[in-house]
Amino acid sequence: MSTRVRSFKGMQPKLANGVFVDASATVIGDVELGEDCSVWPNTVIRGDMHRIRIGKRCSIQDTSVLHITHASDYNPGGYPLILGDEVTVGHMAMLHGCTIGNQVLIGMQAMVMDGVVIEDQVVLGAGSLVPPGKTLKSGHLYVGRPAKMVRELTQKELNYFSYTAGNYVKLKNEHLAEL
Repeated sequence: MSTRVRSFKGMQPKLANGVFVDASATVIGDVELGEDCSVWPNTVIRGDMHRIRIGKRCSIQDTSVLHITHASDYNPGGYPLILGDEVTVGHMAMLHGCTIGNQVLIGMQAMVMDGVVIEDQVVLGAGSLVPPGKTLKSGHLYVGRPAKMVRELTQKELNYFSYTAGNYVKLKNEHLAEL
């Protein structure tokens, strides 16, 4: 295991079959990455004080930061970071102690805070901020700071979730073949 994919306090990251972690990315501690995930350059996934679980066919793009909320007197139990299957996290996004469903697109430079729940099949627009504790309902586009529901997703947009997940699986396989 490299120093960029490393244990912390005895918790070793678990990478399923077909996972690609770029050499410049960092994955620490209680982290599980599902089959066919990709973690792109300069991303940090830090499960040092709580768990991070990432489903199958997820793409965590360049310079994203994924972290947790630790348990304390102020927040008993803390918040793990949970991502479902076929989640695409855009460049420079920040996910902190939140739960993301299946087939979700998190736009570039979006920020998702503690205790947020994003249901299945949601698009969160680039640069959006989801404040602590908010729930984003399935089947909608949200944008803004703070994020607000704009409209229902079209059938074409709903179909895009599996397409983009498959596209990143293909790309990460090409990167793995180069190694």
